[in-house]
Amino acid sequence: MAKTRQKKQQQNFFPFIKWFWILFGAGVLSVVLIFLLASWGALGEMPTFERLENPETNLATEFISSDGETLGKLYLDDNRTWVDYETLPQNVVNALVATEDARYYDHSGIDARGFARALAYLGTKGGASTISQQLARQLFVGVRSRNLFEAVTQKIKEWVIATRLERNYTKEEIIAMYLNIYDFGYNADGIRSASRIYFGKEPAELRTEESAVLVGMLKNSSLYNPIRREELVFNRRNTVLGQMAKYGYISEKEKDSLQNREMKINFNPESHREGLATYFRMYMQRYLNNWVRENPKPDGEKYNIYLDGLKVYTTIDSRMQQNAEEAVQEHMKNLQAEFFHQNTPDRNPTAPFLDLTSGAIDTIMERAMKRSARWRHLKREGLAEKDIEATFHKKTEMTVFDWNSDSFEKDTIMTPMDSIRYYKTFLRTAMMSMEPQTGHVKAWVGGIDYKHFQYDNVIQGSRQAGSLFKPFVYAAAIDQLRYSPCFTLPDNLYSIEPGKHGNMEAWTPKNSDGTYSGEDMTLKSALANSVNTITAQLIDRVGPGSVASIAKSMGVTKDIAEVPSIALGTPDVSVYEMVGAFGTYANQGVYVKPVMVTRIEDKNGTVLFEYKPETKDVLSKDVAYAMINLLEGVTQYGSGGRLRHTYGKNQTVYKEIITGYPYELTNPIAGKTGTTQNQSDGWFMGMVPNLVTGVWVGGEDRSIHFNRLLYGQGASMALPIWALYMKKNYANEEIGVSKDAFEAPEEMSINIDCSKQQQEEEEDIDTGDDLDDLDF
Repeated sequence: MAKTRQKKQQQNFFPFIKWFWILFGAGVLSVVLIFLLASWGALGEMPTFERLENPETNLATEFISSDGETLGKLYLDDNRTWVDYETLPQNVVNALVATEDARYYDHSGIDARGFARALAYLGTKGGASTISQQLARQLFVGVRSRNLFEAVTQKIKEWVIATRLERNYTKEEIIAMYLNIYDFGYNADGIRSASRIYFGKEPAELRTEESAVLVGMLKNSSLYNPIRREELVFNRRNTVLGQMAKYGYISEKEKDSLQNREMKINFNPESHREGLATYFRMYMQRYLNNWVRENPKPDGEKYNIYLDGLKVYTTIDSRMQQNAEEAVQEHMKNLQAEFFHQNTPDRNPTAPFLDLTSGAIDTIMERAMKRSARWRHLKREGLAEKDIEATFHKKTEMTVFDWNSDSFEKDTIMTPMDSIRYYKTFLRTAMMSMEPQTGHVKAWVGGIDYKHFQYDNVIQGSRQAGSLFKPFVYAAAIDQLRYSPCFTLPDNLYSIEPGKHGNMEAWTPKNSDGTYSGEDMTLKSALANSVNTITAQLIDRVGPGSVASIAKSMGVTKDIAEVPSIALGTPDVSVYEMVGAFGTYANQGVYVKPVMVTRIEDKNGTVLFEYKPETKDVLSKDVAYAMINLLEGVTQYGSGGRLRHTYGKNQTVYKEIITGYPYELTNPIAGKTGTTQNQSDGWFMGMVPNLVTGVWVGGEDRSIHFNRLLYGQGASMALPIWALYMKKNYANEEIGVSKDAFEAPEEMSINIDCSKQQQEEEEDIDTGDDLDDLDF
């Protein structure tokens, strides 16, 4: 009876067992089928094998300095630079594995235990996404859908792709890919950008607690934002450190010590308008746009400078660039304060303009309005000109440049027309520094602040050279007539008659102070003190054509009218051109075209471009050295003398307006100041044996200038920037800027010892052999 009952119960239970295995088998088959369907693309597009082998990630173009630092990047949406696994610090990898996927090295893309735990506790004790799954979602799946069916479908696709990634890549490669593609916010795409932006350092330099901050952000970079939610991120960092201790990557003692440390964020935002060498980087953008047009890929397509991860190796030295920007900032802030002081409404009712009628000012303002980005934008939208102009007279909220603010910005309300006038009150500047032997440009500052003043005065701007042009005249005289620095000419009013050298009227230049000594002056003394009458006599003897020819051979590209007045600097030149030209003197007469890029590589390190220097023999070695000797006189006892010593009665004034004065530099320096009419432009070119640097300072318009020569001359406006820059360079001996004397040629046919030359010239005059008696 009992056996019969037991047998009957087994028969009744058999259908349940049968259906259990049927359902179980169906479930397994369904899961397999779902995965197969997902892999076949039935649940949505899946990445091909080729895409898995080469996942598409946008890489920014990177500008690298000559000393190995990243100057900046070019990108549209993704500020990403790839970092190989080998260069990642172990503490980042450990923090990632401990926090995101503790069994990472034991599974093949899907963590079964993690999935079971998440299913059992409905995710309250942690999710089940492995690092491989998170990478799959980042690369190929996208943002999780809020639709339940779509979310499940996405999860299945993640599983499939994760297993494929595990077959195609090593564990180390997957970690590197994941850290390289994650968006950490604030244009911090990938671990390298995040490390630089949040901590100001390369990933390899990250401390354990800093790595914990970045790994903590992987949960949700918007939520765990160290700039906006410091306390939340601090707690998240300590959670990561706790996980590292839990899995044995750090000890409990280390964990406690690190958790008690202050979270120090060193925020360094990376954008096109901020950071180091902004003007140079924007020049490089234009340079690359031209380069990619002329240098396509092997398949004929153009390189994308924003997406293809080009590495551009530049000649800029990041330390010298920093010194240059600091020197500009220090002096220009001080000089601008004096300019504002002299241009109050009481002192100058037409400020910032001088010597202009109201009609002329209106013309300048209208021209500026029509050149503005606002005008162009509204014009493209189809607004009538009268309607556009009306918007320029309506007050609006705006952020403007301000030297007195810590951020150099202030919020205000003004009309766009008033903002145009406001910006015209600021003096502008340009500075470029170059190694004369190689042409390598070491520093490039195109203005006072790229964010608000985007016109690059180094290469886009051309201004009258003033006395800075005189060395071309002296070089022509020494080269063609074999004059020496000790050759003398009288300081008398000198006139070139009409018709000679192509001038229509008589040309009779005056000295800047309106006086004439009547005495003979050596060329060295005349150039040092920028005596116009001597320069006029020299150009009369060699002819304007010879001077223009030499200037063009030394890199001046603008048209130069071959008339006598060019001797005093009427041609417009750029800082870029003048630095290259003066480098010819320091390089023993050989002109080397300035170089900014030494090499371009693709993202794989393949060299796409290597520069070839462009040189030209312009002057013989002895002529070049004679010019150096002349230019050294400028800094010994001429207009550049304040580099070495103080200046009597004006010393107090100089100390007030010129940052860092007195400079007391003692090493050999060749240089030349330049000042144009009405003090509209101030120049200084300074050279030591392995560095030539040019500086220009002036207003946006020639009518914006100081009213007195004391403040508006090149020695006051431009020279201080050069001096501050060089002192900063000399303070860092690793930079290697020379303090030595200029190298003299082995055979010097031109006498530069004026103590001997004076007696010889007196004897020549007595016998009538002096070239001064000849008619050129």
